This record gives sequence, structure tokens and C-alpha cells, in this order.
Amino acid sequence: MLYLAFRNLFQGWPRLIVSIGGVALAMTLILALDAIVAGSERQITAYIDHSGADVIVSQAGVRTLHMSASAIPTRDLANIRAEPGVASVTPILYMTNMLVVNDQRSLAYIIGLPQGAEAGAPWRMEAGARSPGQGEAIIDAAIARQAGVSIGGRVTILGQPLTITGLASGTASITNSVAFISFDDFARIRGGADTASFFLVKARSGVALPDLASRIQRDMPEVTAQTRAQFAAQERQIVSDMTTDLVSIMDLIGFAIGLAVLALTVYTATLSRRAEYGVLKALGARSVHLARVALAQAYISVALGFALGLALTFALTMVAPRIASNIALEVRADELLKVGAISVFIATLSALLPIGQIARLDPTQVFKGR
Repeated sequence: MLYLAFRNLFQGWPRLIVSIGGVALAMTLILALDAIVAGSERQITAYIDHSGADVIVSQAGVRTLHMSASAIPTRDLANIRAEPGVASVTPILYMTNMLVVNDQRSLAYIIGLPQGAEAGAPWRMEAGARSPGQGEAIIDAAIARQAGVSIGGRVTILGQPLTITGLASGTASITNSVAFISFDDFARIRGGADTASFFLVKARSGVALPDLASRIQRDMPEVTAQTRAQFAAQERQIVSDMTTDLVSIMDLIGFAIGLAVLALTVYTATLSRRAEYGVLKALGARSVHLARVALAQAYISVALGFALGLALTFALTMVAPRIASNIALEVRADELLKVGAISVFIATLSALLPIGQIARLDPTQVFKGR
């Protein structure tokens, strides 16, 4: 039956291209949408993931960056440094604000960095300095290109004109970017030089990070201490809670359209081979044998279309960031398994539906039509 399925499927190249091409386009639509959602989730925590901090300390009850305000007295810095297992502590100031470059305004996480920061700095530079001095700023290179500025240009952050001395990459997402200014400038502009928003703690080698976070939390009940993984998980959760309905609806619509295209392609491809099935029936093939051939053809089409769709999706993951650096796609194994399993189920139904018509087919009618 598998041999017959191959022969039936590959005997006409135009029909084969239409069948596999339709499945591949459906798979690309589904996988690309899932990859965009996964990539957006990863971008949300890009700064946290690349901060270099092992433990993040914030004001009591504050567990995220997004829509949060945290203030910790800088005098607590010495207490955290004295904790066993702590290698270094970097205080940062943080606020969500508008970044104004020429006539372009965009939302950004504004990070105030001290000189010689051991954590929290830009993780990948395209050009310029990695640490901002007084009167200086580091912004995302994509934002700078869109606004038509470069190193030496001017940007307004927290209402203060600053000189761009560095261009970072990988700090922009669909919703916002990350900009860095000096800790002193941030404190002077917003006030509160005796406080920090977060302490970024780096642990000594071999220290268990959950234990270190718990120890800081126990010794300093006025703060919240979380490992970087815990902090990132909280960040993803709060953003997901805010956008889950919109993202889910978009993903569901794309998924439904993709499956509809898949079902229609497999159904049409099966029904278009009525003549071949009629010949098999005239030769004595029973309905169960015809069903096996139809299913084998459907599974081969889905497998080839899935492979082609996956290849196209991987190509998009490489091309999309070059076109728009604030867009990232990420293909996840669990999504591939989900899409693959549902596609096989839909292909099975779509292939079996025409079998009823084929089973009632009079072989003499097939030969009359030839």
C-alpha cells in the first residue's frame, strides 16, 4: 500500500506541487505565528536574561520590571555585599519612560548604571562605549537607525538631552527598547541619590543561587530577593497576563486558517485521484485497502509539507531580524510536537472523508470517463 501511495502521489508533478505546496504554506503560517509569539516572550526578558546577575534584589513585594517601581536605600548595599557567597553587587536605577530621538518617540526601559558596573550593562554592542558617562546615553542601534542618528547624536531621556556614545543591539522588542544612562545623571534628574531601584548580585562560584536568594531575603526582610530565573519567570507571567487574550486570539485564528488550508488541500488531493482509486477497485481492492492508500498519501504529503514549512520558518527566523531588528522568531520543540500531532489528526480526517464517495464509486464509470 505504501508503494501504491508513492506511485499515486508522485505520478503527476503539478498535482504533487499543489498538494505539498498547500500543506507547506499552511505549516509555515502556523509555525511562523507560534515562532513570533515565542520570540516575543523571549524578548520580554532579554535585559533580565543578559543582565549577568545571579540574584536580583528589589523593594519588598516588587517582583518584576514591567509596570513596577522599586526603591531600596543604598545603605543596604554593604549588608548584601557582606552576605556569604556574594561576589559583587551592582546598584541600578530603573524607570519606564519615553525615548525621544529627533521627532521619533518610543517607549524604553531606562537603566541608570554606575561606573564600572559588573552587571546590568548592555550585553552586545554594535558601536561605541559599553558604559555611559555623565551626559551620555547608550540606545538600541535599531532605534538610532530609524531616527537617523548615530554616535555623537542627541537623544532626550527623562526630559534631559544627552549625547549618544554607544549603540547596543538585541535590546529592542516589539513593545519597547532598553536605554542606558549614568547612575549619577539618573539620580540627579529624578532625585533620590540615596536609593537604588534594584541590586544585581553576582554569586561566587559554586554557590547555590536559591539558597543565596533565600538567605538575603531572611536577613533583610525589607527587600525581595529572587534568582534571575525566578525574576524572569515573574516578568513573563505578568506580561502574558496582560496580553494573553489578544495574542491567543491571533494565534488561534492563524492556527485555524492553517488547519483549514491543510484539510482542504488533503481532501482535494484525495478526491482528485478518484480515477486511480476506481482502477484499484476494479482490480479487486476493498474499501479498507483504498483507505490505507489514501491515508498513506495524506501522511506523505503532510510529512513533506511539514518539512518544507519548517525549513521556510527557520529561514524566516534568520531573515526577519535583518529586516526589523525588534522582531524575533523562536521555534520551540513543544510547539513542533503540538502542530505535528494536530496536523496528522486533521490529515487523517481529511483523507478519510472522501473514502465514502470512493467506496460507492462504480469502476465502470471511471473507464467510461477515460
